[in-house]
Amino acid sequence: MTNAAQSKDVKILIYLGLGSNVGDRAAKLREAIERIQALGLEIKRESSVYETEPVGFRDQPWFLNQVIETWSFDELISEHEPLGSSDPEAKATIQGVALLSELLKIEQDMGRERAIDIGPRVIDIDLLLFGDAIIAHTKKKGDEGWSYIDAIDIFVPHPRMHMRRFVLEPLCEIAPDVVHPTLNKTCRELLASLEDDSQVRLAQELPSKQR
Repeated sequence: MTNAAQSKDVKILIYLGLGSNVGDRAAKLREAIERIQALGLEIKRESSVYETEPVGFRDQPWFLNQVIETWSFDELISEHEPLGSSDPEAKATIQGVALLSELLKIEQDMGRERAIDIGPRVIDIDLLLFGDAIIAHTKKKGDEGWSYIDAIDIFVPHPRMHMRRFVLEPLCEIAPDVVHPTLNKTCRELLASLEDDSQVRLAQELPSKQR
């Protein structure tokens, strides 16, 4: 098998966190998943849907949150790689940005507004983990060969995922043994040591007044 053929068989395991607290929240989560699939990503596992207490900015409706596990074929995002790129870190960054840019477009197309950073949102799609890649890239201009990612900040693993119960509870449901690439702890270990005491419950178990 040629190197080119082998590269097309490479899959990257990705975890995405979804959230909504505006309008028909459950419908927005489902629409987001359908749009993500339309990008060519294969959904492997979905967590249950959780209803979660707002964190930080509390004067807003409760959220519905979910985590999905998906595979990305390397070839789907190879068009954004510089020709002849062999630097694994540069490749992971470009691939991560290619995916993140598509996710941000989904948010925008679904009506996401960013008036308040941690405020209400129709949909939120967070790139939690991108395989075992560690990506830290801030916006920059004028770097030859990197024009595609000049306009996007990306930090993977998500810099706050290990502090958020509404992320770790659904993530642990489907992938308790996935390892955080920088903290070197499993999701199960991160959840066990979590200090966040916000309420996170399976949606169908919550009192109807909170739905």
